[in-house]
Amino acid sequence: MNTVVNALIERRSVRKFSDQSVPKELIEEIIKAGSFAPSARNQQPGKVVAITNPELISKLSKMNAEIMNVTSDPFFGAPVVLIVFAKKATSHRVNDGTLIAGNILNATHALGLGATWINRAREMFETPEGIELMNEWGFEEEYEGICNIIIGYPAREIPKPPKRKENFSIWID
Repeated sequence: MNTVVNALIERRSVRKFSDQSVPKELIEEIIKAGSFAPSARNQQPGKVVAITNPELISKLSKMNAEIMNVTSDPFFGAPVVLIVFAKKATSHRVNDGTLIAGNILNATHALGLGATWINRAREMFETPEGIELMNEWGFEEEYEGICNIIIGYPAREIPKPPKRKENFSIWID
């Protein structure tokens, strides 16, 4: 089987990470893969914020948990959080941001790391605290949070893909 197709089939969400830090070069490679995602009319409305600062990750995790009304860590102790944003002025921002996230998730797996999409980025960055962070990070236009992606080295073996549902496709000749 083609190695790219095989990687797409084998990728799983990872929610338990080792203490090993992720080299900056790998994070940059993952972000670059995200930057090559297709976008409507090639507008490239996305922006990715990479966070490796443990205190800031903890703060973001707490913001996310508050939205869910839980006290657990929705970032599962991951050493890296990538936040995907897209310009609010573009009508296909959610689709374009989702394609960026897909490239990031698949590139992460291809490089031997684990990752999981974490929801609630939109809600996080609509709060006064989230808007303040975006201003600190230098956002000059209005952006919408699309998703958080947690990244790290898996702490355990990644399970085999579960059986796929029947009748996933319909063929019309």
